[in-house]
Amino acid sequence: MKNNQIDDRVLLANEFGEIKKITLANTISAIEIKHQQCAAKISLYGGQVLTWQPTNQQPVFWLSKDALYQKGKAIRGGIPLCWPWFGPYNREGKKAGNHGFARINTWLLDKTEISKKGVVITLILQGDNQHDLSENNVWPHAFCLTQTLFFGKTFKQKLTIKNNTDKSIGYSAALHSYFSVSAPENIRVPTLTSVAFDDKLTAEHDQILESVQCVGPVDRIYHSCDVMQIIDQEWNRIINIDTENTQQWVLWNPGKEGAEQMSDIHRYGENEYLCLEAANTKWQTILANSEVNMSQEITVTKV
Repeated sequence: MKNNQIDDRVLLANEFGEIKKITLANTISAIEIKHQQCAAKISLYGGQVLTWQPTNQQPVFWLSKDALYQKGKAIRGGIPLCWPWFGPYNREGKKAGNHGFARINTWLLDKTEISKKGVVITLILQGDNQHDLSENNVWPHAFCLTQTLFFGKTFKQKLTIKNNTDKSIGYSAALHSYFSVSAPENIRVPTLTSVAFDDKLTAEHDQILESVQCVGPVDRIYHSCDVMQIIDQEWNRIINIDTENTQQWVLWNPGKEGAEQMSDIHRYGENEYLCLEAANTKWQTILANSEVNMSQEITVTKV
């Protein structure tokens, strides 16, 4: 990742750590965190967590060396936010591209805090008629997104979605986490065993298998909200993921041929990550002038 420190300035610092604003690839503003418990980076474009690495541990999130930092393109890696729809939009005869517009808009940095335990960052994205960024006026609603992030020995991400209209609206969403792993073939996700899933590659639904395939190509929606464990024997670690107000897990890796078709995945990059996404892939309702939350908490332990 190219890091031209054009906007290199300290926003907050104390004896526990430092929060700095930097620039990625000349145009994209980012927040860099250095703390006694961890290091992290967040792009304001997309409101996207890019990296989190607890002190003396391997990075937890994967970020492509060939990630694109340009307007209109999602950043490959970290945690892109799929909102206000997951996958392609195809409702009421209207269609639009994948995963909505939250990940291709610039968020406002609202609050920063540093304590002995870690760093809290609050980001906001709000507006209406953002459907202008997609096609066919598919989502013409007033909204406010608030993302609260905690970086320390653990990582916490809470997305609050507020409906600022006088009628109910619908959404689907995912916290599209790219987890850094030693290699997909070394990974076990035992909690998904015997859980029903929809296979997006074969279009088969309600499949049940006795083992979980992590080597790509794999693209599955598992119907579970259980706590997940990504067990990596090679790195001797377990990534534990606990969520609230999500109904599915999406397991994805494009495999060698799929990755070769993506210009923003560096060579052999598909061998370095596994996506396990806390999601609501089916449409959810938010009542008029109301709000809902979805969140995840990630901890790392030894095998």
